[in-house]
Formats: sequence, structure tokens, C-alpha cells
Amino acid sequence: MTGALSHIRVLDLSRVLAGPWCAQILGDLGADVIKVENPKTGDDTRGWGPPFLTDEAGARADAAYYLCANRNKRAIAVDITTPEGQEIIIALAKISDVVIENFKTGGLKKYGLDYEGLKAHNKDLIYCSITGFGQNGPLAHAPGYDYLIQAMGGLMSVTGQGAPVKVGVPVVDLFTGVYASNAIMAALIARDQGMGGQHIDMALFDVQLAMLANQASNYLVSGGVPQPLGNAHPNIVPYQNFPTADREIIVAVGNDRQFAAFAQVLGCEDWAKDPRFKTNAARVENRDVLTGMIAQSLKAGESGVWLDKLSKAGIPCGPINSVKAAFDEAQAKARGAQIEIPVTGVGPVPGVANPIHMSVTPPHYRLGPPRFAEHTAEVLQKMLNWDDKKIAQLRQSGAIVEL
Repeated sequence: MTGALSHIRVLDLSRVLAGPWCAQILGDLGADVIKVENPKTGDDTRGWGPPFLTDEAGARADAAYYLCANRNKRAIAVDITTPEGQEIIIALAKISDVVIENFKTGGLKKYGLDYEGLKAHNKDLIYCSITGFGQNGPLAHAPGYDYLIQAMGGLMSVTGQGAPVKVGVPVVDLFTGVYASNAIMAALIARDQGMGGQHIDMALFDVQLAMLANQASNYLVSGGVPQPLGNAHPNIVPYQNFPTADREIIVAVGNDRQFAAFAQVLGCEDWAKDPRFKTNAARVENRDVLTGMIAQSLKAGESGVWLDKLSKAGIPCGPINSVKAAFDEAQAKARGAQIEIPVTGVGPVPGVANPIHMSVTPPHYRLGPPRFAEHTAEVLQKMLNWDDKKIAQLRQSGAIVEL
């Protein structure tokens, strides 16, 4: 199967999540991704467990965390602080279309591996830098981590009930990876139209502000600072969790027509004619009164009965699933959400499918997440045409590590 990006080579100098997530998206779409790691430590996430894989010899292998962002890549271990290591990166950059890095702002300049340094060897290179705060501004050189950015970027202030709470997955890293992959593909299109290469400056902080979406717009238009509403929605009512006789369910009524149908299912048709609830704006104004009435009505029946009735009436609703229950959903199975992919020395390992569905060039899974330094020799031999003698010298000098 040929992927949409099968003609593209990506040199991935990033680690942890935002950069690797971006590179994995490109790899799933067919790009040849070379993951470059520090020969002393490797990607930090290889050790972010438990849980860990167990290899065929019974020894501990990589952490599950690492697996989520590193399939469809080949891994090499190169010490970029050495002249020999820098030579390797430059040689690979010459034959690559894209470089992704998430070192601190300016961190690669001293090695000649920043955008200007590599552009001198490949003028059409797309170079994507991912940092906490971007390439300029008073915090440009500060480290940035997802949790910190969720706090500084306003997300935690509108999450939870009362005390600020972070989201249960590193959404800023993930969103930054998605934005970065879009930017890279746009830059590749621009390059193919004769505009040459370019530097992409991605910042977690910028992405977090953009992710505030309606909450940011609410603030900028009204001047009112958004407050945490727990599972409720700042602009839509009813759009939250409600208790039933046995467990809570989610109801997401998005318009007035749905509300009228919802009220009918609950046996409260008059709500749709009540001036306090007739329009969404009125329902937002009278949120507490209405949600109290809804909760009282739903408590009279069990969740399964309500979900069946609401679904048949076209009301968006659903259970609050655990991660296990989410993967057990018939819809998840129908969409092929869980995959298996082989990992060298371990065997088949479960993972989550890429959510993109394309009719001609869908994502596909050629390579499992690579073991540390698994492809060092292969890449140097087959891509750079370096002989065994030179590779042995690099190994002896400590510039590279092989599996």
C-alpha cells in the first residue's frame, strides 16, 4: 500500500510527545521517518512506566507510553554533541524533506543543526521547531511542559469544579503535534509550488490559547472571565451529566428542536413552550432551575431505559465509559480503533489506530515502535552508503550506538 506521503522523508530529532506525535502522524500517512535519539538516554518516554513491555527473554522493554507515539519510524542513536554526530545529522538532512525538533529555543545552533545551519545544506528543507513558548518573546528560552502550559494557558481555569484541574491526557502536546503536522503538510505543498523550504515555529503556549476556542471568544467578546463549570457547557443548556436511578449519563442538547424532543421524552412537553426554556439563550440564563428539574425527572428511571428512549428520539446522549468500556463499544470495534503491530524482540503489541479514514491512501502500519538504536547501522549503510569501517569508527568513538 502506498501512503499519501510515501515520497517524503522526515528526520525526527524530537522526544517525549508533541514532536513524536507529529512525526507519527506523518509516518502513518506513509512518510519515511528516522527517529534520532540520544545514545546515552534515548527518548525519555521509553522509561515512563509502568506499565512496560516484556521482551522474549523476559526482560523489561519499553514503556507503554513510548509505544503510543512512535510507530512507523526507524530509530537511530546519534550523539549530536560530537562533530561525527553532527556530520550524520547534516548528511541525513541533505536527503530529507522535513526536520522536526523540540530542543530549547536556540539549543541546536551551537551544533550547526538549527534551521539556518541545515538550510545551508538543503535550501528546500521544511524545519519544524516545537517549543514551550516559541522562538521569540520573554519566555522563549523557558522550558515548557504540557501540565505547565495547561496552567499558564488558561485551560485549567475552566476545567473541573472549583479547584483547577488538568485534563486527563496531555492535550496540549497532542494538539501541538496535530497542528505541527498540518503546518508541515502545508509547507510541503508550498515547496512543491516553488516557494522553497521554510521554518515552522510551533509553541505549546500558542496552541493552548488557540485551543480555548469558544471560551477565548467568550472572554474577548464579553470581557467576562470564564469560570469552571465542571461537566456543564458555558454556552449550551442542557449539555452535561445527569444522574439516573442507577448511574450518570451524558445529555448534549444542541438546539431548540432537540430540546423540544428531549422535553417530550421526559414527559414535560410544556418546557419547550416555557419562556424560561424555549430558546438556548433563555436556558443558559435559567440553567440552575432547568438542570435541577431535568435531574429530578431522570432519577425516576434507569440509565439504559433513558438512553434507549433518548437515542430513538434523536437526542445526543451516552454513558460515561471507562477506557475499557470505550474500547469495548461496538462502534470502536466497527471502526477498527484497536490494532496490533509487531515490536522487535517482543512480538505483537496492541495499539490505537490512526483516526484518519481515507478511501485511497489511508494510514497504514508498516513498522512497530522501534527498539532503542534498532536501525542505526541500517540507516547509515542503506541511506548514506557508509561502509562497515566508517560505522565501526563511529561506534568506537561513541558518536553512535547500535542495537
